[in-house]
Amino acid sequence: MELLDVDRTGSVLILTLNDPKRRNPLSFQMREEMLTALGAARDDDTVRAVVLTGAGGFFCAGGDISSMNDDRPTGVYRLHLLGRVVEALVAMPKPVIAAVEGGAYGAGLSLMALCDHVVVADDARLCSSFGGIGLGTDGALSWSLPRRVGQGRAAEIIMFGEVVDAERASRIGLVERVVPSGTAREAAIERAELLTGRSRPALAANKATLGAADLTGLRQALEEENRHQLELMSGPDFAEGVAAFKERRPARFEA
Repeated sequence: MELLDVDRTGSVLILTLNDPKRRNPLSFQMREEMLTALGAARDDDTVRAVVLTGAGGFFCAGGDISSMNDDRPTGVYRLHLLGRVVEALVAMPKPVIAAVEGGAYGAGLSLMALCDHVVVADDARLCSSFGGIGLGTDGALSWSLPRRVGQGRAAEIIMFGEVVDAERASRIGLVERVVPSGTAREAAIERAELLTGRSRPALAANKATLGAADLTGLRQALEEENRHQLELMSGPDFAEGVAAFKERRPARFEA
């Protein structure tokens, strides 16, 4: 693993997105390594809980915008990989706890929202930033976010793309725990350790039943997100969004 650190403390597996100079974007390689690690965690009976976090004081800045373009086969593969990561997280028979320092943006927010339990630092900033580069949601955010905060608040977070601070995130149910800055990883591990003492079959059953009613909806959401995302990637707003990102300026959407 080059972009994903895998560590253990007892029966808690800690997966750390590790590309801190770029705030841990979900590149092709990062997605592939996550798939490998999540599959190994699923099959390892000595792992009883998983903590997902990011290196360098930041959870995840989202997709790797610098590598995005309007090439359709590449876009299909990028979304396919992300969809497999989504399903691996949701289908994981063991609890997954997110530990968020700094922020979770775009697909990083999608990853966070898929976890069973979320611990964030009190200065963390959360944002559905897709619209800023002319894209819709991906990573099943259109599925996970309404389950966490309700349809109206999910629509507000996604459409306006405004930053949600930790206090509001806790108030609206987007996250479960807010802790002092710099302690999210340790707090998440403590929460995970509490779960390792509980019945493994019962936890697996709870995860399965909590998600079972919406698995069809999850797959439909992924299909719809992917269809729209591929169309948007070939449009002028996405080209302007990527140019603005690279030039470090606000995007100017003409359409």
